[in-house]
Amino acid sequence: MGLINYVTRVQFGYGELSSLKSELSIAGISRPFVVTDKGVRQLGVLAKIEAILGENPAGVFDDTPGNPNEAAVRAATELFQAAGADGIIAIGGGSALDLAKAVAILAAHGGSLKTYAAIEGGVERITAKTFPTIAIPTTAGTGSEVGRGAIIILDDGRKVGLLSAYLVPKAAIVDPELTLTLPAKLTAATGMDAISHCIETYLAPSSNPPADGIALEGLRRGWANIRRATQQPDDRDARSNMAIAATMGAMAFQKGLGCVHSLSHSLGGINPTLHHGTLNAIFMPAVIDFNRSAPTSVSEDKYRHIARAMGLNSGDEIGSAIKAMTKTIGLPTSLSEIGVTRDLFERIIIGALADHSHKTNPRDATSDDYTTMLEASF
Repeated sequence: MGLINYVTRVQFGYGELSSLKSELSIAGISRPFVVTDKGVRQLGVLAKIEAILGENPAGVFDDTPGNPNEAAVRAATELFQAAGADGIIAIGGGSALDLAKAVAILAAHGGSLKTYAAIEGGVERITAKTFPTIAIPTTAGTGSEVGRGAIIILDDGRKVGLLSAYLVPKAAIVDPELTLTLPAKLTAATGMDAISHCIETYLAPSSNPPADGIALEGLRRGWANIRRATQQPDDRDARSNMAIAATMGAMAFQKGLGCVHSLSHSLGGINPTLHHGTLNAIFMPAVIDFNRSAPTSVSEDKYRHIARAMGLNSGDEIGSAIKAMTKTIGLPTSLSEIGVTRDLFERIIIGALADHSHKTNPRDATSDDYTTMLEASF
């Protein structure tokens, strides 16, 4: 459809996977290493990559776990270095894309991965030495293909953010064709992830009018199409809109996110089997209610704009509409439904207070506030 160049290069549209070879050349990658997962390989996407390249990549790591962790990053880094690669093709969901970014850091800088975590002061330690990546999402949710961060579970169990402008992929190839086989449950969960990005980054207090505009339009597209994409998986228009909504959410969230993500990151670190997008869907209503007491410019004006993008009459309807949509598309709407128990609340709160997204919520949240949000989500 055409080239978008905001934050990074984005080749968007059906069939754009064919642009891979030229994007590798522009990025200066001659020996690409592929980071993916076994599901993507089984779907034949890796074979498509090899056909486009006209040769096999320098190496492949396809053991990306559902929630990427430090052990997997180390294993992939060893393969990357043994292959003599000079860049990465990251293809898959957010997990594969985030793992690839972590490999790009570790292969260039060495040491322990926690050294580069934002909450450990690691932002300044990530330099231009970071290896370049080309990101190709096969889900429509995380937006990691244009994001400046990667979320990784460290060896000590913390789920942390690695954040740097040097982590933004040199190019993203967003081809909705790759999402057509995504199961309904994953379509729903990743779609709610994209919607949460658009809402949270729009509410984040920093001033970035272009990002605000992108977030609202991403929300409009995502909200209008998530049900259709989930229930009518072959609907190419719905899939296309969800794919660009996910990318737009991440284009905007350079502003920062908020308590939805600080809670999801913390709980996801405690129980890596829980899907991040599902957690975001569960936490959104409680956090939206909490943030209504933020400064007037946030709670009134911004909530009205969010409601308009969702086709609602007022900001008062946002939380209940999200909960209803979550149920409609087949996702759980409470923590108790996914086996989370109250005895985990203290650990969740400790992690949320330390998370980088906690600092960019429009209203400061205390330990007691997080307890209230957890109870409302239970």
